[in-house]
Amino acid sequence: MAAFDGIWIPLITPFHDGEIDFPALQTLARSMVGAGVSGLVACGSTAEAAALDDDEQLAVLDAILDAAPGCPVVMGLAGNRQAAMLERLEKIQQRPIAGLLIPAPYYIRPSQLGLRAFYLAMADAANVPIIVYNIPYRTGVHIDVATILELAAHERIVAVKDCGGSAAATMDLIAHGGLQILAGEDEQIFITLCLGGSGAITAAAHIRPDLFVRVAQLVSEQRLIEAREQFYNLLPLIRLLFAEPNPAAIKTALSLMGMARDELRAPMQPGSPPLREKLHRELLRLGCL
Repeated sequence: MAAFDGIWIPLITPFHDGEIDFPALQTLARSMVGAGVSGLVACGSTAEAAALDDDEQLAVLDAILDAAPGCPVVMGLAGNRQAAMLERLEKIQQRPIAGLLIPAPYYIRPSQLGLRAFYLAMADAANVPIIVYNIPYRTGVHIDVATILELAAHERIVAVKDCGGSAAATMDLIAHGGLQILAGEDEQIFITLCLGGSGAITAAAHIRPDLFVRVAQLVSEQRLIEAREQFYNLLPLIRLLFAEPNPAAIKTALSLMGMARDELRAPMQPGSPPLREKLHRELLRLGCL
């Protein structure tokens, strides 16, 4: 079973004239692995997964697995029709994935009882570990700490990507000890690691992933002053990368670095010209250009 610790990258999906740019995707995956990340996530929200059809999502997963043999890869599985998600789960599990990243069903706002039943159905059908993705500002529903801790009794529900926005809830989840807690809000990486979280699934780490890996390593070695300095060095970049809807700024930054085109699927829009200028200056500061 994969250990969900350290720095994980939820890879963007590069496009070229509306189609998936598989060479760019695979080059990016290899670059992240070369920087020492712990694992990769395919088809998360940063990947614009909602704009990909089911076949495209599987093709993205296959391309990443092919580009990064030996690197753990987690697959995002999102939706609001449980039966369809279970059908997709069967196809996904034919691949050698390390786990599944599953957010709450979006738009329909189920009760906590409904969320518990949903995740248990997914876990019963899964043969790989599950990361519960608590991201209420995208799904419209918050997964309560009590619900998550009940789910932790299932052998395949092993981790949480924590975008819940509550430091108290993060501490309660970590204190429980039965789950690995991964920061999902990039500004909270250092805090979560210092509180005892296991790592982060961080979109910002597309840029200088080596420095994000270094932050996690320094915290694990209890070299907190150095870790804090390194994190604050990255904080201006993190804030710029989320100044506009994700992953617009990340794609703009990667395009400046020559790693991907600055192209998203509608209705998403590329980063604005003022943001592009700010990112250019920040990338120069960090030695990316």
